[in-house]
Amino acid sequence: MKTHHYTTTITWQGNLGIGTKDYSGYGRDFIIQADNKTDILASSDPAFRGDKNKWNPEELLLASISSCHKLWYLHLCAVNQIVVEEYQDHATAIMNEGDDRKAGHFISATLNPVVKISRGDKQLALSLHEKAHELCFIANSLNFPVQCQATILEL
Repeated sequence: MKTHHYTTTITWQGNLGIGTKDYSGYGRDFIIQADNKTDILASSDPAFRGDKNKWNPEELLLASISSCHKLWYLHLCAVNQIVVEEYQDHATAIMNEGDDRKAGHFISATLNPVVKISRGDKQLALSLHEKAHELCFIANSLNFPVQCQATILEL
C-alpha cells in the first residue's frame, strides 16, 4: 500500500483590528496555499458572513468530489479506447446547517457531467461513471451519498 502526504497552509486575513472580540467584528477571509501552487482566495459561505466572491469550504469540497471523479473517469475512458473530447460537470450538494444539538453536515452531492465523445461505445462510456465513483479517493472518504447523473453525447 502506498501512502501519500499532502500539506496546505491556511492563513486567516480577517482581523479587522479587534481580532475575534465579537462575532461580527472579524472577517472570514483566508488564503489557501501549497508549495508551487497558485493561492486560492477563500472565505466562509455568505450565509456565515463570508465574501460571496471567494471560494468557501463547502464549494471546495464539492469541487474536490467532482474533480476526483472526472480524473478517474478520464483515466478509465483512455484505457477503454473511449475518446473524450469535452467534459463539464455542474455538480450540486446539499448541506444541513444543524442546530444547537447537532453539527451541520452534508447530506448529499450530485454530479451532473456532460461528456462528449468522438470514439468508443456510448453505453460503456456511461457505465464507466460507476467505476470512477468506486475508485474516487474523495468519494470513498465521505459519509454522505454521491450520485452521478451523467449524459454522454457522441460527436
